[in-house]
Amino acid sequence: MDDREDVFSKAVRAGKRTYFFDVKITRGRDLFLTITESKKHTNEDGSASYEKHKIFPYKEDFEKFMDGLQQAFDEIDRLRSSGE
Repeated sequence: MDDREDVFSKAVRAGKRTYFFDVKITRGRDLFLTITESKKHTNEDGSASYEKHKIFPYKEDFEKFMDGLQQAFDEIDRLRSSGE
């Protein structure tokens, strides 16, 4: 039996990739986030397969994770606006 319950899920489709943002809660009422990147590959025979990568930021890391992500996006914005 799965000891996690989904409380929120958001899929973001972006070309051959789909990003899934899933908030889950444990039996102990701890929240955690699962971020999954799923990339579609078409095989030579025409069938499809999916490559998946996951990361699991936990509640004690949420603030630091968000800070790092925001800093990365801020730097992307800065570089775009400066033409670098």
